[in-house]
Amino acid sequence: MAMAIAIRFPFLNLRHHLCSPFSSAANSGETLVSDVVSLLTHHRSKSRWTHLRSMYPDGLAPPEFSQIALRLRNNPHLALRFFLFTQRRSLCDHDLRSYATTIHVLSRARLKHHAQGLIREALRISPDTKPVGVFEVLVMTYRECDSAPFVFDLLIECCLEAKKVDEALEIARLLRSRGLSPKVSTLNSLICWVCRCRGALAGYEIYKEVFGVSNGGNVGNSKRVVGISPNARTFNTLMTCFYQDGAVERVEEIWDEMVRSSCAPNVHSYSVLMAVYCEDGKVVEAEKIWVEMRVKGIEADVLAYNTIIAGFCESGLIERAEELAREMELNGLESTGVTYEHLIKGYCNGGDVDSALLVYKDMCRKNFGPEASTIHAMTIALCDQSRVFEALDILRGAADDSCLLPKGKTYEVLIIGLCLEGKMEDALRLQAEMVGKGFETNSEIYTAFIEGYKKKGNKEMVEKLRKEMQDMQQKVN
Repeated sequence: MAMAIAIRFPFLNLRHHLCSPFSSAANSGETLVSDVVSLLTHHRSKSRWTHLRSMYPDGLAPPEFSQIALRLRNNPHLALRFFLFTQRRSLCDHDLRSYATTIHVLSRARLKHHAQGLIREALRISPDTKPVGVFEVLVMTYRECDSAPFVFDLLIECCLEAKKVDEALEIARLLRSRGLSPKVSTLNSLICWVCRCRGALAGYEIYKEVFGVSNGGNVGNSKRVVGISPNARTFNTLMTCFYQDGAVERVEEIWDEMVRSSCAPNVHSYSVLMAVYCEDGKVVEAEKIWVEMRVKGIEADVLAYNTIIAGFCESGLIERAEELAREMELNGLESTGVTYEHLIKGYCNGGDVDSALLVYKDMCRKNFGPEASTIHAMTIALCDQSRVFEALDILRGAADDSCLLPKGKTYEVLIIGLCLEGKMEDALRLQAEMVGKGFETNSEIYTAFIEGYKKKGNKEMVEKLRKEMQDMQQKVN
């Protein structure tokens, strides 16, 4: 019976080794690790943790934990549960090495979410060593854990998530110095973060560095000499960032570089280039790009449709924009709020406010909330046709149905329109609402009120407002 109990509960053997004065420290440690592994892998899951806790009241040393986790590397979920149990029950004062072992076990099993969770913790518990210190420990334990390079991508991603861009760059450089490179997707994220924090030109310099590109200092005249190849997302990131920075001429240069690199543009690439042409008023060139994309068999997505629709609307080609909006629906792509915004503004700019109202009503039926700029465009178009109360109703309805904060200029246009129609009480109520929203009354609004009261023959109010306007101008000056 005693033998049966010993076999069933191997922790009894462990306790014997711990208490025996004749066992060497090395043998005792090895047996300890083996017995705990046996307990974890063979004991019933509901009771293994209770037995483990009872036989280890004083806890585990980090090196012992690392050896146990290493033996469990083919059962990564169990290794993670063991780590969390020792952490939750304070059975191990984990150091960077025990974290690293568990991170490697999870990474080689592609358990990204869990591995990143432990990397974040490791970064928090080692503020003195910084992310590079975590990297060095991962390097030291890499071969022992039979890990995968994927682990370093996860570390870089966690650094970027924590906005530690310099540390992420340093880790990428350290990898390159060892003849390794992060995945293309990781490098793309790195470039994107640098662009976001330091501008597109800085991002382009990092692109050249991490992909081994030399160009003699000229964007768009590069030749990749060593390293991993960039993909379409790499170039899309650069084009988007240059576009957002207002350096639209650089977008075409990056496009040319992508073509020279034998990297096929995708639908996002075409969308960015079309956006550049549309913003520059070159809608003919944008349409050529649209046609080229379709000829190459690349299916347009909602972003591509919205981009070219915006270009046509801004160029006054509203009928062509409507055709594409209908085509988009026929191709199974639902119009978005952005689609409606473009069409409404297009009709307003062309003076066809009734068509704009029809599109707006359709937009509201589909529960798309308008942007302040769209309400402003409709306000101008309606007020130009002396339909100020219709514009006011639209403003009220939009404000009631969404969290819309109208532009100060929208209030100004409405107040001026009400004053022109002699609706001074309505104008005063709207001006009070405007001030309540944090917008100041300017000289244009004062002038509108003065003219309105002048038509009403209210000289007292005219003089009062003139005095207020003079006081305001003196404070500004």
